Amino acid sequence: MKKDSIYGLTFEQLTAWLLDHGHRKFRAQQVWEWLYRTRVTSFSEMTDVNQDCIQLLEEHFSIQTLTVHVKQEAADGTIKFLFKLQDGNLIETVMMRHKYGISVCVTTQVGCNIGCSFCASGLLAKSRDLSSGEIVEQIMNVQLHLDTLEQKDLVSHVVVMGIGEPFDNFENMSDFLKVLMDHKGLAIAGRRITVSTSGLANKIYEFTDMQLQVNLAISLHAPNNELRTRIMKINRAIPIEKLMKSLDYYLEKTNRRITIEYILLKDVNDHKEEAEQLANLLDDKKHRLYVNLIPYNPVDEHSQYQRSEKASVLAFYDTLKKRGVNCKIRQEHGTDIDAACGQLRSKQIKKAEAQ
Repeated sequence: MKKDSIYGLTFEQLTAWLLDHGHRKFRAQQVWEWLYRTRVTSFSEMTDVNQDCIQLLEEHFSIQTLTVHVKQEAADGTIKFLFKLQDGNLIETVMMRHKYGISVCVTTQVGCNIGCSFCASGLLAKSRDLSSGEIVEQIMNVQLHLDTLEQKDLVSHVVVMGIGEPFDNFENMSDFLKVLMDHKGLAIAGRRITVSTSGLANKIYEFTDMQLQVNLAISLHAPNNELRTRIMKINRAIPIEKLMKSLDYYLEKTNRRITIEYILLKDVNDHKEEAEQLANLLDDKKHRLYVNLIPYNPVDEHSQYQRSEKASVLAFYDTLKKRGVNCKIRQEHGTDIDAACGQLRSKQIKKAEAQ
């Protein structure tokens, strides 16, 4: 029998659940600390929780619903985990080492329906959303791996940029953020968390109104509607003008910077013309955002796209800088493993189908 992940409950939800089942409020604090501070892997390890409560939790929840199917380690310390869910589906999670700490990129859906024509994540259509517990458990599995090392680092930063569109799984993604930020548990500050969206404008308004102080990143990848629609089908429903209006709302209400993600595709969106158009598009808000220029990781199934030449990347960067747009060329991680998001999962599924 499949059980829900205990990590799917926020502290308030756990407290309410235990109260509804006849236990006192302090039990929630005990259980929470065992989960997120001591990081037990079974309920029986919660030694100061009474046996009735332990039995109740064991009947209804599981601590471990993900198993490591494949783990790839890169020379730079990046680790890509391919996790198997209880229903057999596979998801990716990536741990990266930076000078400022350990960041983890989590997945929010099994597959993706956004349909970006260059992306490995969308090679397989979305079959379901992940529960909040399955998203939290990705962080916990990475942290448990770190706990086994001599230098016991803590996950310090989280990016919600893995497989799927986070804002298409809004409620579960929101509960995940609440668990992540809870000061009694993992206590990861909002300023160290970034959520990326392909541009679901209505959800950007809703996300803004939550006032979580979590960073927002926009997968833009093109400076005009004609080009963006060609490479990102979501632009048919939510054109750039509608997206920009939602970003204005975010900037006005939060006073936080926005990251614009821009993957450079050779001879597609990497000309000086597109750089000038991007500078024009962002001109009225250029001091309140920065552009992250991303080298493309080629995907076999999308052979029409190639990585931009270094000279083109530098020219694009220089054009933006001269126009006063804050930008950087993203440092690459894990280039000696399946670097593109969704690539490892796609390869493993194809391998299984061929057997």
